[in-house]
Amino acid sequence: MQMMQDVVQLTAALKLEAQRLGFDLVGIAEAAPPPHAAALDPWLQAGHAGEMAYLAKNAVRRADPREAVPGSRSIIVCGVHYRAAEPDPEQWNDPSRGQIARYAWGDDYHDILLPKLRTLQTWLEERVGRAEIGRSYVDTGPVLERPVGVMAGLGFQGKNTLLIHPRQGSWFFLGEILVDVALVFDAPQSVGGCGGCTRCLRACPTNAFVGPHVLDARRCISYLTIELKGPIPRELRPLMGNHIYGCDVCQEVCPWNVRWGQLTQEPSFAPRADIVAPELISLMALDDEQFRARFKGSPIKRTKRRGLLRNVAVALGNWGDPRAVPVLIRALGDHEPLIRGHAAWALGRIGGAEAHRALADRRLAEQDEWVCEELGLALADHVVEPQGRG
Repeated sequence: MQMMQDVVQLTAALKLEAQRLGFDLVGIAEAAPPPHAAALDPWLQAGHAGEMAYLAKNAVRRADPREAVPGSRSIIVCGVHYRAAEPDPEQWNDPSRGQIARYAWGDDYHDILLPKLRTLQTWLEERVGRAEIGRSYVDTGPVLERPVGVMAGLGFQGKNTLLIHPRQGSWFFLGEILVDVALVFDAPQSVGGCGGCTRCLRACPTNAFVGPHVLDARRCISYLTIELKGPIPRELRPLMGNHIYGCDVCQEVCPWNVRWGQLTQEPSFAPRADIVAPELISLMALDDEQFRARFKGSPIKRTKRRGLLRNVAVALGNWGDPRAVPVLIRALGDHEPLIRGHAAWALGRIGGAEAHRALADRRLAEQDEWVCEELGLALADHVVEPQGRG
């Protein structure tokens, strides 16, 4: 009996400490295979992970936390809100500006959450009198975060595959500590759910949902703009609009977020200057040093310059305004083939005599086979007269 009381008291104290450290959500789950773990292998076999080979590499460990950290008994799941105040609609909906997912408006969440988790882990180690009781992860470890979050009572997994808290929405980061310490487990949420709602499925710009709870990452804008390292499939480029880093559409339309959607209290997640809806033309002109300086400490650095400017070129092509032609012509001479090829596509979309001449001239000098293909297709698709669409 005394041992059980000690566990209850330790769990309660742990949650208070987590809140003191700035976590908005905290729950405890058993270190056991989470719900829907069996769905991971069929999802991988269907190819829905795209180029994210690391998901298949650690599939067994993801399906069972005890494989990830042997001896684990409990999983401490913590969440921090990242949603900031809504942007100026006039800027946010301006096709000459890029849309960046809200989670990337501030500092890199890995740099904020992981130290907090490790501090909490150290606190627990001191309480139990043992070191190295487990491991802390922030979406880089072999953990099925959202199903584990369901086990820990932090919400339900929506049809958009995200973890949704019935009183706090889905705008939060998750982190976990797998420990070999006995704690009191939280019960899954008894309220909430999507019911018959399919707003997220219908709103997806690229139709990335195979069905409820099943996302084909290969069509997801977040995957295309961040995870995909090579060219964006041509058929998907026109569907991406001005999304240049991630996408929030399936969260924006979710009724649970419309109704609740807590704002962040973490200063590090406050929007940086010129990050919420940056001008596409100015981004396209960034050189390597300027990119590193502008996005130091930001999640956006993950795409590297070539990835971000690839995305920006697509957005400029979708904007379709001749004002973008000069910066895209300069991009035809970029040292990165990935940027040159997508700049060619954008010029083909915008059209006009100036764009046509630049494409033809570059085709004579281009050595990269894929870029040559993009130049040829752009020349074939180009519009003779400028067709401003913004």
